[in-house]
Amino acid sequence: MARLLWIAAALLVAAAGSALADRLPSPRIEVNVPPEVFSSGGQTQTTQPCIQCCVYGNQNYSEGAVVKAEGVLLQCQRDERAISTNPLVWRRVKP
Repeated sequence: MARLLWIAAALLVAAAGSALADRLPSPRIEVNVPPEVFSSGGQTQTTQPCIQCCVYGNQNYSEGAVVKAEGVLLQCQRDERAISTNPLVWRRVKP
């Protein structure tokens, strides 16, 4: 019986706390965001920038991708000489 009263009291306290929270005003937060965040700033970038990729013709390519540019085959490869977060570069594929 005491256990049932304890459970009923706990439920009553929880319900009262919930009703009180509904009456309190919700906090208003305003964040001013410059319009440049939502625009491309005059650039025509259609793809999302990637961390490790090669870019050609406004398109992102992953490591190993091959494109033909002006009759020359290029492959996206790691640059062994560079230490950075984006070590991919275009290299000419020798026929």
